[in-house]
Amino acid sequence: MKEILRFLTDLSLNNNREWFELHRSQYEQCRRQFEQFASDYLAGLARMDPQLAAVQPKDCIWRIYRDVRFSRDKRPYKEWFGVFPAAPAPGKPKTGGKKSNRGGYYIHLQPGLCMFAGGMWNPSPELLKVLRQEILANYDEVEHIMATPDWQRYFGDFDTEWMLKKVPLGFPADFVHADWLKRKAFTFSCSLTDEQVCSPDFLDLALDIARTAQPMNDFLNYTFEEYGEFPTSER
Repeated sequence: MKEILRFLTDLSLNNNREWFELHRSQYEQCRRQFEQFASDYLAGLARMDPQLAAVQPKDCIWRIYRDVRFSRDKRPYKEWFGVFPAAPAPGKPKTGGKKSNRGGYYIHLQPGLCMFAGGMWNPSPELLKVLRQEILANYDEVEHIMATPDWQRYFGDFDTEWMLKKVPLGFPADFVHADWLKRKAFTFSCSLTDEQVCSPDFLDLALDIARTAQPMNDFLNYTFEEYGEFPTSER
């Protein structure tokens, strides 16, 4: 992973097409290395969750090219590598990975900003409402998951970046975990140091974090089996 982080560092300082074309062979080497990591990561995840067995690395990895058509930021390339293994919707095998609304096991590589993230980001309004209802009705299960030592070591709580100021209408403001109902996304994450990412044991660490994330992903993903399909959100 050292080569990947080194390339991304250089790219962040030279994010233009001329530099990229001069270093395309270096990028291609890093891309192949990341694809191999993604393949090994998916294989390990599939042993934990058989629903991921049919998901391929290409379904989970973002292209490095940015869509700058409607953006003020005209840098042509992403300055990170990411892989998002997530199971497809039932009966729709082509909706896995990046296209999935399910909770997944995201790995983000960016110098100084590496991370693991699980859970559901940017759910549709319909799905978000159902998730809140499930948490309201079964908060003791969420408490149990969050009380485990590994969960506390890696995550602590749901992320707090996307929250309403008040509990949404239709939900009790005096609920013991009212802050959970304010979430607009049910994600949880932990930072990874560059040293951890470059360690020979990084794959083992990533899978250990994913094992810790699985019970919460399972809780969130239950909504699909219980309530059916939901519109796909933008990613």
